[in-house]
Parts: sequence; structure tokens; C-alpha cells
Amino acid sequence: MEGIIGRKIGMTQVYTEAGRRVTVTVIEAGPCPVVQVKTPENDGYSAAQLGFDEQKPSRMPKAEVKHFEKAGLKPCKVTKEFALDANEAVKAGDVITVNIFEGVKYVDVSGITKGRGFAGVFRRYGIGGGPMTHGGHSKRRIGSIGARDLPGWVEKGKRMPGHKGDVNRKARNLSVVQVRGEDNLLLVEGSIPGAKGGVVFIRKALKK
Repeated sequence: MEGIIGRKIGMTQVYTEAGRRVTVTVIEAGPCPVVQVKTPENDGYSAAQLGFDEQKPSRMPKAEVKHFEKAGLKPCKVTKEFALDANEAVKAGDVITVNIFEGVKYVDVSGITKGRGFAGVFRRYGIGGGPMTHGGHSKRRIGSIGARDLPGWVEKGKRMPGHKGDVNRKARNLSVVQVRGEDNLLLVEGSIPGAKGGVVFIRKALKK
């Protein structure tokens, strides 16, 4: 299995076997039931759809509830497809746990960053700003946004004030510090996107 769905618990510190203190993020990874299996014959590719975090049927569309009932499962808030390893055989109803990361050294974690609302260019991009003395009138402002000559309009991608955060981001090549299968916990070195309690998707590192 390529990965699993989890929830960010928070950050703490642990000691490695070598006695080094490491700052880690604690992730509640799974358990995730297999809701549907995609096959090359029927769907053109091989993958498994996993569910995470039970949900009341009354809070979901009837079509989605039937989708879970077909697999003999209770409805889940979150579903996500993950690619299967070579020659891996799973079926609807199987449960995937954090133990799939046993022996894995690096993982990629993606999630939704914290939303910061409307922000100026100082906070959004960390620009230097204008002169604070000698009559400067563009202290925290954006300054000039266009060319006086051709093309004469504001170019696409210009850094301007606007909504900050609440976007999908991926932290790559995070070291796996501990896999606690009995508690469904995964400890990775460093920080990951999102706030405490946010849903994240953990995959085996693609580049390592």
C-alpha cells in the first residue's frame, strides 16, 4: 500500500536510541478500512480507496451511504485512493494500519495549511517594503505594480495582497522516527502542514 490517511495530533520531542533529542510530529495514522478496490480490468489502474473517521449516515448523501454499505462498512468522513504495491492483494473490508510503514525510512505528508485570512504583502510574501523615513509613502504598501512602458498592464503572478494559507501543501522526505502500531501512531521528524486535528495523507517517500 502506497499510503494511509491520518490526523495531525501535535508536536513533541523524543529521544532516539543514540540519545539524540528529536522534534517530531505525532500523527494518528489509521486504521483505514478498504472501501473499494480499483482494478486494471474495470478501471484501468490498480488502487484501493480507503476511508477514515466514522460519520453518521444522516450527515451524508444517500448515494455515499450506499457506497459504504456495499462494502459492508460504516460511512467515513474522508476517503482517498492510494496505489497498491506490486502483487499486493486487498479486498473491500480489509483494514490498513500504520504498520505498513514498518521498515520505511522516509514519508511524504500532505495536508491543508492553516488559513490566515486576508493579508498584505508584508505578511503574505515577506517583502522588504519601502523606506520608513525621508518622506517615504509606501512603507508597508506594495508600491508600483505595473510597467510604465510596454506591456502597460499588471502581469500575471504579481505578488499582491490577498488570501493567505488554506492551500494544499506537501512536506517531503520526512524521517520516520517511530511506528507505534498498538496506538495507531506515526512519529515523523519535523513539522507537517495543517493545524492540530487536521486530516493529512501519508505516503511512502517518492524521491527516497
